[in-house]
Amino acid sequence: MPATASTAHLRSAELLNHAVAAMGGVTRPGQQKMTAEVATSLRQQRHLLVQAGTGTGKSLAYLVPAVVHALESEKPVLISTATLALQAQIMGRDLPRLLGSIGDQLDRTVEVALVKGRANYLCRHKLDGGFPEEDDHTLFAFGTEPGEPAAAAGPGTALGRAVTRLREWAEETETGDRDDLEEGVSDRAWRQVSVSAVDCLGARKCPLAAECFSELARERAQDADVVVTNHAMLAIDAFEGLAVLPEHDAVIVDEAHELAERVTSAVTEQLSGQAIRAAATSVRRHTDAQPDDLVSAAAVLDAAFHGRQSGLLTRGLDLQQRQALELTRNASRTLLSDTRQSSESEADAGRTTARSRLQAVHDTAARMVEAEDTPDVIWLSRPGRFTPGIGYRESDPEEPPIIYVAPTTVAGRLREGLFNDRTVVLTSATLTVGESFDPVAGSLGLLGEKAPRWQGVDVGSPFDYPRQGMLYVASHLPAPSMTTASQQREELAELIEASGGAALALFSSRRAAEEAAQELRERLDVPILCQGEGTMSALVRQFAEEEKTCLFGTLSLWQGVDVPGRACRLVAIDRIPFPRPDDPLMSARTQEVSRAGGNGFMQVSATHAATRLAQGAGRLIRTAEDRGVLAVLDSRLATARYGGFLRRSMPDFWSTTDRDVVTGALRRLSQVQ
Repeated sequence: MPATASTAHLRSAELLNHAVAAMGGVTRPGQQKMTAEVATSLRQQRHLLVQAGTGTGKSLAYLVPAVVHALESEKPVLISTATLALQAQIMGRDLPRLLGSIGDQLDRTVEVALVKGRANYLCRHKLDGGFPEEDDHTLFAFGTEPGEPAAAAGPGTALGRAVTRLREWAEETETGDRDDLEEGVSDRAWRQVSVSAVDCLGARKCPLAAECFSELARERAQDADVVVTNHAMLAIDAFEGLAVLPEHDAVIVDEAHELAERVTSAVTEQLSGQAIRAAATSVRRHTDAQPDDLVSAAAVLDAAFHGRQSGLLTRGLDLQQRQALELTRNASRTLLSDTRQSSESEADAGRTTARSRLQAVHDTAARMVEAEDTPDVIWLSRPGRFTPGIGYRESDPEEPPIIYVAPTTVAGRLREGLFNDRTVVLTSATLTVGESFDPVAGSLGLLGEKAPRWQGVDVGSPFDYPRQGMLYVASHLPAPSMTTASQQREELAELIEASGGAALALFSSRRAAEEAAQELRERLDVPILCQGEGTMSALVRQFAEEEKTCLFGTLSLWQGVDVPGRACRLVAIDRIPFPRPDDPLMSARTQEVSRAGGNGFMQVSATHAATRLAQGAGRLIRTAEDRGVLAVLDSRLATARYGGFLRRSMPDFWSTTDRDVVTGALRRLSQVQ
């Protein structure tokens, strides 16, 4: 007999208590409450948003009821994460520990599987030479830069050695998963042994489909009880009908504050004259069709966008741009017809790849032509380079741009594709903005007419934030700008000096992080690491292991860094993390809200900043024993009208604007053994 919501709740609570005891843990009321809420939500088929503060133990709180539901329903439960780091943590630590502790309490063994995008796996067909390359070089020559001779990437180079190592690894690995490499390789090397979803032949055409690592992972998922994946794969499965994930009726979305942005990224497409010419080259080399019209369309497209300023096309496409995109769409559609294989033809990797690239060009051009009748917006960007000490510089504005198309909102698509036919539990340490679930719920399609029913629950945090942490706002500093950066660095130096190091400094730009690191290394007697000087995992490991070491970085450090104890007793934020003023998608969303009569700044920019601030603040207190200071070097948090709104999304630290009080506290913390 199927369990009721009450019995599912009791069964999950019983297994949670057993697991915590077996692992030597302690009872956490927030964890128990979350487990009960998730179990009830899954049983009653009601969507749930649950905010679980740092230290709650949320992974265990949702994994236990996920296992119970999967065994009872005999359908897999999907666990979706935003980052590879959490995905690896769940697969490598959380699930094995849980199942090891409760295995004897279950009726049968719980099967677990991991599903990623194809590009994360070795491609056996490519390793066997099944993919003709566009440059006619050997495998070891793949990846040379334009104008670089093939010999520059030969077997004796670092790239060649890396590819050789990957070939050897392919003979021994059981998964083909890049993350299972003990010693990583560069993206450039990995591209030589993997294929993108566009270039993949697919299971029906690939002669090595039976040995394909990606297909084997998906086969294992079909028989699994718990399937771990990521937000991008969830979007592809929900929106594009490609069935990349097994049939399921329940999804648990961790790092749910990232879901809307990750889905937006997954459905953002780009087009350029260069991409069109690359598709034409594939057609010419691997089929009998003549792509002259497509080559002409590429030239017309470059001319239509020549000299146009980067950024959002606020007035949409002009006549010349629309005609260029229509020409591209029509030429690629004709070639798709001309290159169609007969049903009797053998799979041809070159032809299949050419057609995949043609299809991508056609679909993107058609989407851009139709953008005015959809939530999509279009913007231009030109590739640039990041130079240490200088920062990011866009290329010559006379160069042809890359054209992007993306939706201003994915709320409608999420409502229809994700929430309509399955139960979804969304969790994060930061799901409320200004103490309300509505901003996040609205971005996910859970508000408005015909929105599905859902419940929001905040299970709190086990930490005593007012006692464990201090919020310092440098209200005496001028508002951040290029001319006030030196004053911020002066303030940061005094704080780090008082703390004796052990500082995580979060910056709004990579240039700001590098300049601060360079200046403070000259005046402080503590080691300072900076993002970009090594792999992220290596930098965070060194920061955690060497107490006086400081780590400076940007967005990727604002979340996911878990360094408890004395190694991180000061977290400094250089400025409120509003989106960049020239961010085209944020600009479009702001304009859309304003046109509808809302406050575009508060609903878009301030909401974005509040979530990021909460994530950054969450780096400070990671255990019940931690003590530290969160220093915000942006006076607007104390002086601007929106400051209170932002602070309500942050942990309830004891707050002050008195620097002497803060430096005194940091000195005392540095002396505690």
